[in-house]
Amino acid sequence: MTSAAVNIAAKPDFERDLIALIPHMRAFARSLCGNPAEADDLAQDALAKAWKSRTSYQLGTNLKAWTFMILRNQFYSDKRRSWRSLPLDQEVAERTLVAHTSADDALELDDVRQALAMLPDTQREALIMVGAGGFSYEETAEVMGVAVGTVKSRVSRARADLQAILERGDYTRDGRPAGLAMGALLAELQSFRIAA
Repeated sequence: MTSAAVNIAAKPDFERDLIALIPHMRAFARSLCGNPAEADDLAQDALAKAWKSRTSYQLGTNLKAWTFMILRNQFYSDKRRSWRSLPLDQEVAERTLVAHTSADDALELDDVRQALAMLPDTQREALIMVGAGGFSYEETAEVMGVAVGTVKSRVSRARADLQAILERGDYTRDGRPAGLAMGALLAELQSFRIAA
């Protein structure tokens, strides 16, 4: 056992600090997945991996960034494996869709939600972490494993691309009721406030 492993295994604060990060991990997972149930599963898997790998954690480094990197890597691993999943049954989906008439502001919020989904993963992730999650560019760079300049570039491109997508209306409607967009965005914003 290495000295780092002895130190981390002997450190009672590690477990407490890891538990304190659970709401932050759930919020970050939700920003990546967009689905609360999938996000909870992702956060739980990442938490289990972090615990299992606790001996590789370097004392004195950013535990939040370390766990977020594990979560992010888990997300992309799951995404690469998702091609094996069964496709959506269109007939079942059509029976479950519900049409709602909503106020204009609910439609606009739903447009933003759907336009965000059109951004490349790296841009969306950087924009959410910096813009809504309250992470600094440096923290985001550490989590994403890229240079600070790369994060700044991704956020800048994400903002410009999001604006262009919204102006063109160039996004695919996902069929979710627009009336739910307000609640979904407010819940996501609240989860980022918890994570900050």
